[in-house]
Amino acid sequence: MNTETILYIILAGILALSLALFQYIYKHRKRSKTYVLLTFLRFVSLFSVFLLVINPKFNKITYFNEKPNLLIAVDNTESVKYLDQDQKTRDLVGLLQKDEGLNERFDLKLFSFGKDVNNLEALSFDEKQTNPTVVFERFSQVYGNSIAPLILITDGNQTYGNDYEFAAQNYKQAVFPIILGDTNRYTDLKIEQLNINKYAYLKNKFPIEIIAVYNGGEEVSTQLTVSSGNTIVFSENLTFNKEQSSRIVNLSLPANRPGVHSYKAELKPLANEKNTVNNIKNFAVEVIDRKTHVAIVSDIIHPDLGALKKAIESNEQRQASILKPTEFLNQKNDFQQVIIYQPNQNFKLVYDEIQTLNINTFTILGPKTNWLEFNKFQPFMQQTVTNQYEDFQPSLNSNFNVFIVDDLNFSDFPPLQTEFGTATFSLPIEIILYKTVNGIQLNEPLLWSFEVNQKRAVVLNGEGIWRWRAQSYLDKKSFHDFDNFIGKIIQYLDSNQKRFRLNVSYESFYNGNDNVLLTAQFFNRTYEFDKTASLEITVKNKESEQSQKLPFILKQSNYQVDLSGLEAGDYVFTVQAQEENISQSGEFKILDYSVEQQFLNANVLKLQNLATLSQGTSYFINDTDALVDQLIKDERFPTIQKSTKKVVPLIDWKFLLAFIALSLGAEWFIRKYNGLI
Repeated sequence: MNTETILYIILAGILALSLALFQYIYKHRKRSKTYVLLTFLRFVSLFSVFLLVINPKFNKITYFNEKPNLLIAVDNTESVKYLDQDQKTRDLVGLLQKDEGLNERFDLKLFSFGKDVNNLEALSFDEKQTNPTVVFERFSQVYGNSIAPLILITDGNQTYGNDYEFAAQNYKQAVFPIILGDTNRYTDLKIEQLNINKYAYLKNKFPIEIIAVYNGGEEVSTQLTVSSGNTIVFSENLTFNKEQSSRIVNLSLPANRPGVHSYKAELKPLANEKNTVNNIKNFAVEVIDRKTHVAIVSDIIHPDLGALKKAIESNEQRQASILKPTEFLNQKNDFQQVIIYQPNQNFKLVYDEIQTLNINTFTILGPKTNWLEFNKFQPFMQQTVTNQYEDFQPSLNSNFNVFIVDDLNFSDFPPLQTEFGTATFSLPIEIILYKTVNGIQLNEPLLWSFEVNQKRAVVLNGEGIWRWRAQSYLDKKSFHDFDNFIGKIIQYLDSNQKRFRLNVSYESFYNGNDNVLLTAQFFNRTYEFDKTASLEITVKNKESEQSQKLPFILKQSNYQVDLSGLEAGDYVFTVQAQEENISQSGEFKILDYSVEQQFLNANVLKLQNLATLSQGTSYFINDTDALVDQLIKDERFPTIQKSTKKVVPLIDWKFLLAFIALSLGAEWFIRKYNGLI
């Protein structure tokens, strides 16, 4: 409590006492016990009122002990079960949880991880991907400023994400790996990697690269075969020894029929081979009978052009070429679509040819657009020319119903720059993204589509889309979501399908370790997105005839269903809107492949390096007796005494009000009793 407040309290006491003495002693000039008591009660009332106004406060300091955290992250993937370490892992986790010494010294926090990190509830060892990197990324963010050693229980084999040995360098804590497995080396043949494009084109040949690896000391021979159904389409004998432990086989197969075709690459197992699962790799190719060639026409050099080309060509069905207007005019018949980037006076003939060829277009406008000329080139949009520019952020229109657009957290994307001023349209448009300024959504389009005379067009009124691709990578560590967004625009411009109230988006085939996610959108009769729809999917395995029904779950601007638990095979499905007789059907294939079953041993060396670099110690699962003692005795993990300082009132206002009420009530009663009222 500061000196000023103490002075106010003293003055308040003097003033309260003076007023009480003046009213009952000086004014009545009596010294009876009754008047002295009334003087005291009036003093208490006045002093309490003054204290209520002054509200004096003081600092209250409390001390407490904070134990260091002990993080336990357990590998919950299929590889642990495949290496026969699942029960040992459960037993070890149970012992660590119940150990009194550990619980007295540390605050234990348990997690499981596969592709992501979760609080540990139960160990099922059924996750299909291992990503230890996410463990270090999450823990660095949450426990970066505290003492938090980590026990990492894993086989060390990674199937997803960036290398965890480097990610662990950002986690400034000691790591104690517990290695699930042993150091024994077994004779093994496996297909280490199979490289192939997802798509092939009809009447062409598609290349395949197979990398086969041998672990062992003796010379062995095997046969590599590639089969389609019961037909062997390729065969080659391979020889391995200690010096030549890997072979790269390149081959080409014909694409004679359109559709999805599945193949199996297999190495004939050795007589004493322990793991034969990794001798086989299933793969598939979708054969298509046409390829979309997109012209990106620009008279300037800009990063947006490269971002568009990369996004378009992320799908092997599409090819993009960046051309000057004059170059496009010379090759105009080679393209099925045109992206017009910030047109100027040199685009007059380009617009004329597009009109003649009746090609669908994706137009991108911005500060370098010649707006006066653009307003002349086409009759559908007229932009007010102010020669002033503004930055606009995007906001997704949840009622957009022309094709499925996933929300990429557009509201967090960097702004695009374009002409300041209103635009008018001579025909109806479908708004995909609205303009947003300072968090306020304007009733103006940033990205929209329209159709006229069976010709489709999409327009983006903003420069700097390359920043969106970069932001998407920062958010998801992948360009896939942004590239898929651009791909859907290109697919819309490449198709003349009619609009449906129920749209379903899915892949032709999925790898066995991939997430099998299907998305859908449902619109009411006025083609507004219906968030109250009840969608259900019926999935049927073609071979076993088994089927199951699952509901779709609403996720922002679409509905999703996760079919990742399905076994490998060919499936047909029907998506049905429960309230109305509307449905969509399709089929897909799930390939038989488990990346977690490709390992024969734990990655001992990497886990030992991880322990050394973090100043921890590695242990094998069968030799963890010393771990608990080491953690308890390690002086790097002390209990820290901390203090909290709170500013609290000297007297609670509730007590002051009670004093005031009691003293005034007592004063009134005494005066009434003595006839002074």
